[in-house]
Amino acid sequence: MNAPRAERNDVNGVLLLDKPLGLTSQQAVARVKRLFSARKAGHTGTLDPMADGLLPIGLGEATKYSQFLLEADKGYLASLRLGATTTTGDAEGEILEQRPVKVTETEVRGVLQRFVGAQTQTPPMHSALKVAGKPLYAYARAGITIERQSRAIVINDIQLIDFKEVIVKIRVLCSKGTYIRVLAEDIGAALGCGAHLIALTRESAGGFTLAQAVSCDTLESLSMAERMDRLLPIDAFASSLDRIELESEQARRIITGQEVVQPAVLTGLYRLYGAQEGFLGVGEVEAGTLRARRLTSQLQDKDQTEICLSNPAVTG
Repeated sequence: MNAPRAERNDVNGVLLLDKPLGLTSQQAVARVKRLFSARKAGHTGTLDPMADGLLPIGLGEATKYSQFLLEADKGYLASLRLGATTTTGDAEGEILEQRPVKVTETEVRGVLQRFVGAQTQTPPMHSALKVAGKPLYAYARAGITIERQSRAIVINDIQLIDFKEVIVKIRVLCSKGTYIRVLAEDIGAALGCGAHLIALTRESAGGFTLAQAVSCDTLESLSMAERMDRLLPIDAFASSLDRIELESEQARRIITGQEVVQPAVLTGLYRLYGAQEGFLGVGEVEAGTLRARRLTSQLQDKDQTEICLSNPAVTG
């Protein structure tokens, strides 16, 4: 006889999780979802099992706004092993080639600075990026290579933290879509000895930092009330957007799918707030007219059609 399914609740908010090594991002989401008995949860950017660190997770209504953190810059602490390349670009792959390492710290610093700025990068085959509904790593495991399009990224900063023998530790601030394992390979190629990634910690995402995060073990030890206290409000993912305070009539119009004239507001996306309702959702101003882009469910008419922002990492 099957055990009865656990009751799920409408839990809304943002949890900053310190994901441990060995856990996939989806496994981490499932664990958080279970601990909160939540109906819906989703993360804001995959961390590989060999990586740890900051994994912001949206619960309930907060998942609607996770796209804004997916677009945000990320910060990483990475360790590279010089002198060897692998099939996956990291320590989980088989060694392809080994070369002697004859580089100085000055040479390493010089090469690192070459990678600061706008550039293109080709996603690796061993990644969670999906093609025809299947992640690239699934094709790679089957011995199939898929042609990938290079995409524009920006490395805002690289700092050398430590260099001992063949291990280089760096801190990287980069745009969305940057693969640190590919960066490690490129750095090794530029140094002439090859390299692969052996450790990775995400330290920041948007305005959030690892210091604010809670570990899975700590979360397990807390009562439900204490876990709820760890949640940030549902508008946290959209905190990078400027806010617009709406008068009562303006808020009513937005909630019912109507437009609001905002002649003095610049074109772009905004967080919307009503005096009585609080956070309404996200709207867009274009040519002096404000329209809703994404509203919280409790404010919407069931028959209202809304323009949705995609979030491929949500589980309901």
